[in-house]
Amino acid sequence: MSAELREFLRTRRARLSPAEAGLPPHLGTRRVPGLRREEVAWLAGMSVDYYVRLEQGRNPNISTEVLDAVARALRLDRTERAQLYDLVRCRSGRPQPAQRVNPALARVLGALTGPAMILGHRLDVLAINPLGALLYTDFAERPAGERNLVRHVFTDPAARERIGDWTGAARATVGALRRYGGCWPGDELLAELVEEMSSLDADFRRWWAAHDVLAYTHGDKVYRLPGLGELTLHFAALILPDDPDQTLYAYTAEPGSPTEAALRRTGLTSPGTAPSGSPAPSAAAATPAHRPAG
Repeated sequence: MSAELREFLRTRRARLSPAEAGLPPHLGTRRVPGLRREEVAWLAGMSVDYYVRLEQGRNPNISTEVLDAVARALRLDRTERAQLYDLVRCRSGRPQPAQRVNPALARVLGALTGPAMILGHRLDVLAINPLGALLYTDFAERPAGERNLVRHVFTDPAARERIGDWTGAARATVGALRRYGGCWPGDELLAELVEEMSSLDADFRRWWAAHDVLAYTHGDKVYRLPGLGELTLHFAALILPDDPDQTLYAYTAEPGSPTEAALRRTGLTSPGTAPSGSPAPSAAAATPAHRPAG
């Protein structure tokens, strides 16, 4: 994981100019974009040697105060700070346990009247309701190895047609996958997914190399669906504190909007409509289409 840490910090340094960091103008030619290691060390109040060893993953015991100082020096946002802490204090790589839909999230999914889905490790789609499938695809009909949001966004031509801002959404998806990688280093299935997507798509390869991270918590998305037209939806994430490895994404339309009317016309807005995913005690009607993710 030292390589991941090194590249993450290098790309954070490269994007920040000395002027943006509050440093005086530098005379002469700079050989590297952004900040030098010694400049980060000075801003963080530590020796150059200590920062170099930190960036290379050769400091096994780093205090929270030191990480906070580096985060301030590099102007990291909240998500990037979390990524830094996880990369420094990464858990040893171990096989991920097979995931089944959390029963509490399954109950919420079954009660929603708008599009919704539950994502797990590597952005695997654990369950999705019919309106969610309308926005993306019916993952229950996909082969087990293809029930993944990243793979859908980058390999399914329908995704590029349906997602209004495909470039923004695809880049955000890569950022969310990067964030997962910081939480679960050593995930062999993640490595396989990244290798496959990098070989298939130049955009994925370029965005993955940028090491940008994203917490996909809320926002707005536009979809263009045949027969329904343009839909504008707000999404929000629900994560249970005792099961942070699964996330329910719920999409809502503005009350009284054309999007709300279009969704009603589908006849799929009644709560309790069976989702596609792993059967759970609270969702006995769910189709058993989920493969264990892990």
